Amino acid sequence: MPAADAPIVVLHADERLAVVAKPAGLMVHDSALARGEDDFLADRLRAQFGRPVFLVHRLDRATSGCLLLAFDRDTASALGKALMAGEVGKQYLAVCRGWPEARFTIDHPLDGGPGKPLKKPAITHFERLALCELELPSAQFPTSRYALLRASPQTGRFRQIRRHLKHASHHLIGDTSHGDGRHNRHFRMLGIHRMLLHASRLGFVHPATGAPMAVDAPPDGEFAKALALFPPSADAPADAGAAAPAAR
Repeated sequence: MPAADAPIVVLHADERLAVVAKPAGLMVHDSALARGEDDFLADRLRAQFGRPVFLVHRLDRATSGCLLLAFDRDTASALGKALMAGEVGKQYLAVCRGWPEARFTIDHPLDGGPGKPLKKPAITHFERLALCELELPSAQFPTSRYALLRASPQTGRFRQIRRHLKHASHHLIGDTSHGDGRHNRHFRMLGIHRMLLHASRLGFVHPATGAPMAVDAPPDGEFAKALALFPPSADAPADAGAAAPAAR
C-alpha cells in the first residue's frame, strides 16, 4: 500500500469519470469493517482530484486494480444503472490452490455479508490461464499445485470471487477469511504476503460519449512475483484439471 502522501495511479480520466488503480491493503471507504481506520481511498481521491468523487463500485481492502468513479451525480447514476444491468464488464486475475478445469462457472447464491443474511443469485465465470507445481509439501502430497485464473463475475455479491472459490475447494491464495492457511503460508514463505486477487480490466460504455471503454491495470510488484511462478507456456495438459485432486 502506498504512503498516505503517494498519489493514486490514474489509468484514465476525463471531465466525467476516472478509472484508478486501487492498491492492495487500502480500504475504499469508511464502513463497519473499517475498525477504527482513518485512511480511505475515497478521501485520497477527493484530495488528489480536488473535486467530489462518486464511487461506482467497490473492491475489497485486499484486492487491487481497476476502480471506476464519477465526478458528478448524473454520470455516477448512469454508470450505476449500467453496472446493475450487467453492462460493465469486470475481469480479475486470481491465484488459487489446485488445478481446476480449463473453464468453469460457479452458480452459488451468496448472502450480503455481515447483517445481510438474505441469499441472492451469484454467478462467476472462470478461465484457467496457467498452472504450476511447487516443491512444497501439501497434506499427503510432496508438492503443491496452483492455478492462475481469469475470473469474470456476472453478479456483484459480497466477496463473490473469494467465496465462490472456497465453495469449489480452490481457495484463493492469501485470503485470510475464506482461504486455506497452509497454502497461504507457502506463499508467505516465498515473500508474497498479499491476497492474490487483482481487478485487471474494466469495460463499459462512456455515458457521455457513447464510446466503448476498456481500461487495464497492470499487477503490482508483489502480484507479479506470484505470476513469475507460472511457466510462460501458460498451461498443463488438457486433462490436468479433471484428473488432479482439488485438495492438493
